[in-house]
Amino acid sequence: MKAQAPLRIGLDATYALDREPTGVAVYSREILAGVAQLCAAGQLPPAVGPVRAYLRPHRLKASFRTGAQLPPHVTRRLLTDAWAPGVGLFHGLNQRLPAHKRQRATVTFHDLFVMTGEYSTPEFRRRFTLLARQAAERADLIITVSHFTAAQVRDLLGVAPARIRVIYHGVHAPTEVAPLSGRQPWLLHVGALQSRKNVLRLIEAFEQTPPGWRLKLAGGAGYGSEAILDRIAQSPRVGEIDVLGYVSRAELESLYARSSVLAFPSLDEGFGIPVLEAMAYGLPVVTSSRSATVEVAGEAAVLADPASVDSIAAGLTRVMEDVGLRQTLQKAGEARAAAFPWTRAVAETAAVYRELF
Repeated sequence: MKAQAPLRIGLDATYALDREPTGVAVYSREILAGVAQLCAAGQLPPAVGPVRAYLRPHRLKASFRTGAQLPPHVTRRLLTDAWAPGVGLFHGLNQRLPAHKRQRATVTFHDLFVMTGEYSTPEFRRRFTLLARQAAERADLIITVSHFTAAQVRDLLGVAPARIRVIYHGVHAPTEVAPLSGRQPWLLHVGALQSRKNVLRLIEAFEQTPPGWRLKLAGGAGYGSEAILDRIAQSPRVGEIDVLGYVSRAELESLYARSSVLAFPSLDEGFGIPVLEAMAYGLPVVTSSRSATVEVAGEAAVLADPASVDSIAAGLTRVMEDVGLRQTLQKAGEARAAAFPWTRAVAETAAVYRELF
């Protein structure tokens, strides 16, 4: 039944104020800010008042200590499972919902690879699975960030397709794209040093590629990072591998603009924001031929089998040696990224809210 009376909207902003935002945090920030802007402009009736950003206790305390700023027209609230958020519509931005709700709720699922792969500890896997199942049961509608993730939610959580809405992530395009002729001979990887990102095979593949290039690894430490760092130390090309750690947004944009190829052969992705961001910055992409990266890349990237070092090496070498191919990929990638602005993701999210009003 559609609500006739005005109502407030609340979102789980637990990750939106992360000091070192990765994919889920970027998504949370964009949707929170975009929805708040629509509400303030009166474009999302019957929503009233500022959007409420709910944060779990440890995150709420940290946000005050660090002085983290919320977008305009957003207020902070405490989120726990002990009581229902005081809003008419609540959106869990990271596949989790509180135990109680007052009226309507939606939840975003990014991926379910914790349930299907050896990418985390058994304890984390058990807790993740429990929370995912509970969120799927409690939500009136479910948002997934790709059709691939929608299939995971359907098959692993038993959710009927009629309850699922696919809304892709977005990207902010730069004002200008650097020409390939002025770029450095850098292979760039963006993502945590973890097992799921397939960095070990990427390093082995890099060792088979032509000399004169550097491999730039931009991302913090994740599950399995110790083995990755040990492998780098043993690599015959260790002097050409730069472990950059987590980089700021400004540093990341500089890397996108100065590199010549994005190497993103992830084993499993629910979306793969770096693929889209690299394309927006005119960076040719070599990515995985499975999971959601195929869906995101479309025809604008070279695909490689992430389980095969030889396939990854062949894909990288092909793009590294063929300037004409890089130019073709740059044009195709820019066109592909232009179809995925964050404003589109926000508008489609607002459409889901309207279904629940």
